[in-house]
Amino acid sequence: MGGFVKTHKTNAYFKRFQVKFKRRRAGKTDYRARIRLINQDKNKYNTPKYRFVVRFTNKDITAQIISASIAGDMVLASAYSHELPRYGLEVGLTNYAAAYCTGLLLARRVLKIRGLDKEYEGNVEATGEDFSVEPADERRPFRALLDVGLIRTTTGNRVFGALKGALDGGLDIPHSEKRFAGFKKDDKQLDADTHRRYIYGGHVADYMKNLAEEEPEKYQSHFSAYIKKGVEAEEIEALYKKVHAAIRADPSVVKSTKQPPKEHKRYNPKKLTYEQRKASLIERLNQLNSSGGADDDDEDDE
Repeated sequence: MGGFVKTHKTNAYFKRFQVKFKRRRAGKTDYRARIRLINQDKNKYNTPKYRFVVRFTNKDITAQIISASIAGDMVLASAYSHELPRYGLEVGLTNYAAAYCTGLLLARRVLKIRGLDKEYEGNVEATGEDFSVEPADERRPFRALLDVGLIRTTTGNRVFGALKGALDGGLDIPHSEKRFAGFKKDDKQLDADTHRRYIYGGHVADYMKNLAEEEPEKYQSHFSAYIKKGVEAEEIEALYKKVHAAIRADPSVVKSTKQPPKEHKRYNPKKLTYEQRKASLIERLNQLNSSGGADDDDEDDE
């Protein structure tokens, strides 16, 4: 009886254990938030409920209009910050101002798909003030809900830059001004001038000027891409105004002109046929035999 230890988790326990969803295990989806975003009223039958999804990577911003279905999520339209060089913005593709441009591009694109782009122009001149689209007489505005995923929704987060771009682009997204850059908690109101500065990359321009004066070497390395493209701190606001105008002029998707690679890279060895494996085995055996035979000859010579 001495060495017996009772197991608390018996085989029956493991048989009844239910694993979490795959994307929960990978830490990619907040299902608690997702179910609240996609739950549709029963009296709306098969009407899609759209989400304005924004995600950030190290080098890119992805914005999509998605609806959930039984078969899976359906993407109605998408826009990426790597498309912005086509509109004249070649550097700084992941900051607040670039997020605004990406949101604006998606909004104009989805309204063009739905034929609402003439009816809902949105806020053409970004002033930094909060803006909500007003319903027209004929058709209601395109409505979507903001989906931030696992991003922590702090004041001034770039996801709200993308939200502001979509709002100014003419989408109807329920929101509050409390999380836009420039919102003062003490005053309980949005400082429109500060927000406007962020939309037009003013915070980047200020940092460029400051760094160029105080630490020229750091400026050279930090803003090397800006220097190479000839983007000066004083020109940044004018640059973003041109980008906004270019997006409004033509938000359509352009097919990539990049040629597909002639030969795909292989990262694993090519699978051999039975005959090839047999031939390589015979070759290896012959090599072994010949090397063994050479050793025997050396011994005979001695």
